[in-house]
Amino acid sequence: MSSTPSRFRLSAISLERPFNRRTDAAKKHEHAVAISDVLHNNRFAPVEHCGGPYRLHLELVVRRLVLTVTTENGAPVLCHHLSLTSFRRLFGDYRIVCESFANGATRLPPGRLEAIDMGRRAIHNEASALLRERLMSKVEIDQETARRLFTLIHLMVSQNTKLRSPGT
Repeated sequence: MSSTPSRFRLSAISLERPFNRRTDAAKKHEHAVAISDVLHNNRFAPVEHCGGPYRLHLELVVRRLVLTVTTENGAPVLCHHLSLTSFRRLFGDYRIVCESFANGATRLPPGRLEAIDMGRRAIHNEASALLRERLMSKVEIDQETARRLFTLIHLMVSQNTKLRSPGT
């Protein structure tokens, strides 16, 4: 997908709770990169809407992700509550594999790090497919947009201890 302007794209993303001061630099960097990547190159087309560009606001509310979409000038497009229950295993697996990669970055041989990263990509792909499936009645997104949005959702969930259960 090219980065040429489109009517069916996100032009801004905001999160309900910005990352706090206790958030480590790596997570803040991952957050900034995910937003930059998705804004640079995305496909975001609300079902039966004539076009944007759009602003997306993400908020966590009692085990649900609330997606609020407006046009650039603030006109409401949709508000959708997405249960995160079906993502729990993926959140846990993704966290574990990312921690394994970070912990092994300086001590594991390149082949082992590559294997861990392949596992991370597989989980990321599975999560992005699930996200696309769960949102398809409301908004059409491409795989790369779904991957970046999953990264943001994962970071939000990892910062919100109320949503995390033991082991996730």
